[in-house]
Amino acid sequence: MALIVHKYGGTSMGSTDRIKNVARRVAKWHDAGHQIVVVPSAMSGETNRLIGLAKEIQAQPDPRELDMIASTGEQVSVGLLSMALLAIGKQAVSYAGWQVAIKTDSAFTKARIQSIDDEKVRRDLDAGKIVIITGFQGVDEHGNISTLGRGGSDTSAVAIAAAMKASECLIFTDVDGVYTTDPRVVSEARRLKAITFEEMLELASLGSKVLQTRSVEFAGNYRVPTRVLSSLTDPMLDLEEEANSGTLISFEEDTHMEQAVISGIAFNRDEAKITVLGVPDRPGVAYHILGPVADANIEVDMIIQNQSVDGKTDFTFTVSRNDYAKAMDVLTAAKEELGAASFTGDAKVSKISVVGVGMRSHVGVASQMFRTLSEEGINIMMISTSEIKISVLIDEKYMELAVRALHKAFELEKA
Repeated sequence: MALIVHKYGGTSMGSTDRIKNVARRVAKWHDAGHQIVVVPSAMSGETNRLIGLAKEIQAQPDPRELDMIASTGEQVSVGLLSMALLAIGKQAVSYAGWQVAIKTDSAFTKARIQSIDDEKVRRDLDAGKIVIITGFQGVDEHGNISTLGRGGSDTSAVAIAAAMKASECLIFTDVDGVYTTDPRVVSEARRLKAITFEEMLELASLGSKVLQTRSVEFAGNYRVPTRVLSSLTDPMLDLEEEANSGTLISFEEDTHMEQAVISGIAFNRDEAKITVLGVPDRPGVAYHILGPVADANIEVDMIIQNQSVDGKTDFTFTVSRNDYAKAMDVLTAAKEELGAASFTGDAKVSKISVVGVGMRSHVGVASQMFRTLSEEGINIMMISTSEIKISVLIDEKYMELAVRALHKAFELEKA
């Protein structure tokens, strides 16, 4: 008997009929002898609806009260799913995060999990019950309900799997796994049977929307085997076939095949580039530029500082497109202090990244990437690298062309 955690997204929980299908799928796994914990999201669109209501009352909702409101979507889901299981003869019980309890810090709307008390859940599992726990939420040390931010149900599921030492965490979603790139951009994109945590973390942080970045971090830190698979298949699909479907995210040493040089291509349209021209090239220049940006709670991604000419240098960095105007305002306010000649910016850029643990043992990936883009007439504005990733910043209008060209150049359509 294995302890398995199931996570279902909002689309899977989108209607009472879909909830009944989730119940049938969960019951199938339970009937096979497994102990099952289920972590569902709110019904699709419900969290947005609740936040919208809050904003009708208060343009900038109080974070604590917003968490009180936003957390109710998942409470509806767990109650309905428990009822659906009871209706087909299964023993089931639902809990809100604070009842378990999932302890978090007090950073409302973006809390982080600190500990999970699994005693109550284990008693129920040992009694033969299916346990359903709200995703996305917990409780702080003062008894306040807290939420984990967008995609927090993924993190909840993986954290519960880690705390309970589950054999596997199954993330059921509306896609059937992790692909070499977005199939909507490249029709030849191929589903990966397996990918390492490192690769998945890079892909998630670089724009892949399959899993929330924090959930991948959690899974990697606590060595929780995690599988992404489809909830849109027949709920009575053969269990062994389902258990080996989708994409398994595990450790490099756990895989029994030679790693491909490149596993996937990620892209992010949500980029903007800012250049600070003619700042004095002296110690602390990067801090003096990026300090005020960080104080404004703006996250910086790629950074380049040019070589000094006549004691002056140019400093370029990227931010989220949503933060572009705010970042320019911050820099303009600090212009005299910085001693900058001027600022320039471009909010129509995109980041393309190739990712693969095989890059550690293969040379020539960067030159292949740059040659491919050159042959397509695509100019590279910025370059950023890590041990298993190369990212470039390009003009937004060339993004899809670049992804398709790189996918073909690295032969990612081939198994």
